[in-house]
Formats: sequence, C-alpha cells, structure tokens
Amino acid sequence: MEIVGINQISPDQVIIWSYGFITLNVTILYTWLVMAILVFVSWLATRNISSEMNVSRWQHFLEVVISIIRGEISEMTKKDADKYVPLIGTLFLFICTCNVLVIVPGFVAPTSSITTTASLALCVFIAVPYYGISRNGLFHYLKEYFQPNFIFFPFHVMGEISRTLALTVRLFGNIMSHEKVIGILLAVTPLLFPVVMQALGLLIGVIQAYIFAILSMVYIASAVSAEEEHHVHVEVKQKILQLNNFFKEEFLWII
Repeated sequence: MEIVGINQISPDQVIIWSYGFITLNVTILYTWLVMAILVFVSWLATRNISSEMNVSRWQHFLEVVISIIRGEISEMTKKDADKYVPLIGTLFLFICTCNVLVIVPGFVAPTSSITTTASLALCVFIAVPYYGISRNGLFHYLKEYFQPNFIFFPFHVMGEISRTLALTVRLFGNIMSHEKVIGILLAVTPLLFPVVMQALGLLIGVIQAYIFAILSMVYIASAVSAEEEHHVHVEVKQKILQLNNFFKEEFLWII
C-alpha cells in the first residue's frame, strides 16, 4: 500500500483533510500515531509500577531501555546522566519508533519529512543553551562565543546553525532515500531483494536514531563543559568507528 508516490519527496505533500488554512497531512497524522503509541506503552509500563523484585514485564522492559540510555549518556558525560535522560531518551524513542514502524504496510515514517527532522533538531538547538546556562550561568555561556577572541563570535554562531542543519538533513536524507529505494526496487526487482533491503533499512533506522541522540548529547555536553566536550568527542569517534566497521562487515556479507 503506497501512500507517498515515488515522485513525492515528502509525506507533507499528501493532504488527508483540509479546511481553510488548516490542513492535516500524512506527516502530522502518523506523528500523532507514534506519540499515542509511546504514551500508551508508557502507561502500560507504569500503571502498576513497583519497587519490589517481582515487577511486570512492561516495567522490566522500560527499566532496561532507560538503563541502556542512561549508560550511553554516562559513558560520555561521566556525571549528571539523569539530567539528560528525559530529552535524549525521548528523542531516541520517538525517532526509533518512527523508523521501525515502516514495516507496517501503509505506514510512512514522519522522519522522512524534513519538517519533522527540523523540529527535532530545533529542540536540540534550544536545549543546548538551556543546559549550558543552567549549568554555568548566562555570562559564562555567552563568554564561550568569544573564545579565543571576539573575532570568532560569528563563526561560533554559524557553527550552532550548521550543526542544527546537519542534524535535520542527515536524518531526513537517510530515511527518505531508503523509502524511495525500496519503492523503486519493488517496482523493478523480485520480492526477495527488497525484503532484504527492508530488513537492512530497519537496522539503519535504529542506528540513525542512535546517532541523532548521541550527537544531540555531544552538542549539549559541549555547552556544559569544554573538558567534557573533549571527552565526549573521543567517545563518539570510537562509537562511529565501531558502526562503520559493523556496516562494512554487513555489506560484505550481503554481497
């Protein structure tokens, strides 16, 4: 079931309902659906929350997810991980859910719309000064824009804008291009090869959610502490190298 045509770049172009200046497109509809799923699963996991040894399966699942997210943040920041779990965890779970649900016929990932990815990147753009100012104060945060001297102020500003654009385009480009490739393969090749590519696409979707969350944490950490920024960049370089090696092995196996 194809909702977004091959010639349509974004699901924003598919209008479901409109009245005057109010429009409901596929992106908004499926964004609401993903939000409803996350809220429902959260309710199932926390409705009978307990501190005892015997807990429900949903609570155990939620605890495992939170522990993994907290562990990843702790590897980079080494402290105050719980402060960043709500934002980073929400970004990862939302993006990951959007990307994984593409296996459902008729579902279109909201992350294949640049408006969605731009909104997510804007959340990170706002979170960076929020955490930086709350940790170090307004004066110290603004002072970093004039380091090593005032001449570098416009470059720091351009850096903030460019990395927000990079977050937007990276996620949008990967998810959108994957959906178009699958659509083309289904039209010109037998069923087996597109199924393999779809399975690989699920893996790519999860990794894209992971990369978005990790980079968001990098930007926040850079605003919090210069020392922490150096440590985080080392950690991220190691993780990206591991991901690159993994993909090389997977592609060689497929070939």
